[in-house]
Amino acid sequence: MYLVVFRNRKRAGFDQARYLADTERMEALAAQQPGYLSFKSFTADDGEVVAISEWVSRDAAKAWRAVADHADVQTRGRSEYYPEYAVITCEDPGIHRWP
Repeated sequence: MYLVVFRNRKRAGFDQARYLADTERMEALAAQQPGYLSFKSFTADDGEVVAISEWVSRDAAKAWRAVADHADVQTRGRSEYYPEYAVITCEDPGIHRWP
């Protein structure tokens, strides 16, 4: 398994309607990609968003990053939505479950 954690905050005054439309479209498109396992997003009380996607492999996650529609939205994200962000990745994470 390969995890991608995307931490971000939105710019003041960003186009929320366009952002939500892009988000919905990207979630649906990601789910169709080979190697996709899951996606969840959480918003903290201070406004930070943490989005976690799971992939079968690093190659699958890298292929998603290169999908043309996704690349276009990434570019828009840098110019319109996010003043800064961080992407954290992890290959073969240790997983502990209970029970």
